[in-house]
Amino acid sequence: MLDEEQVEEVFRRLSEAMPGRIRCAKGPKGQPDAFRSCIACMLSAQSLDRNTAAATKALFKLARTPRAMLKLDEPTIAAAIKPAGLYNMKARNIRAFCAALLERHGDVVPDTREGLMALPGIGRKCADIVLQFTFGTDTIAVDTHVHRVCNRIGLTSAKTADRTAEQLEARAPEWAFHEGHFWLIQLGKRVCKARSPQCPRCPVNDLCEFAAPLRA
Repeated sequence: MLDEEQVEEVFRRLSEAMPGRIRCAKGPKGQPDAFRSCIACMLSAQSLDRNTAAATKALFKLARTPRAMLKLDEPTIAAAIKPAGLYNMKARNIRAFCAALLERHGDVVPDTREGLMALPGIGRKCADIVLQFTFGTDTIAVDTHVHRVCNRIGLTSAKTADRTAEQLEARAPEWAFHEGHFWLIQLGKRVCKARSPQCPRCPVNDLCEFAAPLRA
């Protein structure tokens, strides 16, 4: 992995080359509140954005609060969210999430990682995304793009997104947590693509571990 000074330099360059947080950034998939952000994030697992959007739109036509959601049985929820895939499992998780939210938190979504991850269906990535977009907490949420970019560059050395998130939390400079997620995800979408990374135009290619053979 890159050393501390190199990690700092990577984030400094990304802060200059990539767009950061935008003022109109909303909850996951554009949802307006913490509850619907959590549900949308749960539905997005192994689902294309357009399929997640279709599923959330159909589900929130039926219910928009935990109490209303629990009035729906699993088959009804599963039918609504079918475009997102894994609909039976996700329907069970949604009902369990709503029940736990009412029983433990009085219908209020917790605003801490620990509180969110204690709820059914909410993992590290989903918790951090909700914290970042909905509650405005400075954290680097790790999705597919961020996981790929960080391990290619050498910011982290991890096989899972959760482990990448842990390493980033320990290694990234404090000042980078506010917008680091945005810089990394844009690098992954624009330059460090999964199948055809465009190393020559990357702002950190002289530091990147993945690009090292190209410099030899």
